[in-house]
Amino acid sequence: QVQLVESGGGLVQAGGSLTLSCAASERFINRMAWYRQAPGKQRELVASILKGGSTEYADFVKGRFTISRDNAKNTVYLRMNSLELEDTATYYCYARHAFVPYEYWGQGTQVTVSS
Repeated sequence: QVQLVESGGGLVQAGGSLTLSCAASERFINRMAWYRQAPGKQRELVASILKGGSTEYADFVKGRFTISRDNAKNTVYLRMNSLELEDTATYYCYARHAFVPYEYWGQGTQVTVSS
């Protein structure tokens, strides 16, 4: 069973920054991504990155968040700048295996942005 271990969440003031990390216990991972879910809302894609480096961002984070990965460490990062109150949510790491149709989720890390 592949495990995704997230870290880096916390409380930050609006306009501040945080960096989330997610380490996978499996190296044969292609797509990695961050999703988020706010109370009463559906889980939504924040950003994704393929092993080759191609990235995708939700419109609401373009220019503020940057996703990156270190393939040698099987780790994906999400650098979040200019955080807004609306960014408050539980952030989940996602990974898809490169060779079999398996998907994995992290346990979630809370990000709270205060005014």
